[in-house]
Amino acid sequence: MNIVITGFSGTGKTTVSRLLARKLDKRLISTDEEIAKIIGLSPEKIVRKYGWERLREAEAGAIEGISELDEYVLDAGCGIVLRNENIINLKRNGIIIFLTADVKAVAARLKRKEEKTDFTESNYIDKVKGALSEFEEKCRRAADYAIDTSSMTPEETCDLIAHYVQMELH
Repeated sequence: MNIVITGFSGTGKTTVSRLLARKLDKRLISTDEEIAKIIGLSPEKIVRKYGWERLREAEAGAIEGISELDEYVLDAGCGIVLRNENIINLKRNGIIIFLTADVKAVAARLKRKEEKTDFTESNYIDKVKGALSEFEEKCRRAADYAIDTSSMTPEETCDLIAHYVQMELH
């Protein structure tokens, strides 16, 4: 069984995915890295050069291949839920965990990350609110479990996911 960790930037998905893969002795795979391998560009560069629709196509292609794998932890952006085919492919052999966090926690985490420069402008909280509301409903519907990481450490989040995985296996 695969474990798909999704959520908006700043909710902890990359950190939690790494910890979880180690804890459960599973391999780790990132949709961003897979897309970069397939297209030869990072997701950010794909959007700048070709637009969002091309990124969504690349995500779907990457997820189709990833869904054939087993015993992986998948670090996936929340954009995967925008296409039903992605959800269907991922749920064939996995569970989807949606990480959330309140706007203040997300904004503080993104502000600390240098690579998220578009969120370091004076209006980054407004940008975070807009992005969260756009995807949250779809992410919640697609997810098997949702976890609010606002006041949790990555280790606590990882332990809770491991508990959910055990429940799924029994």
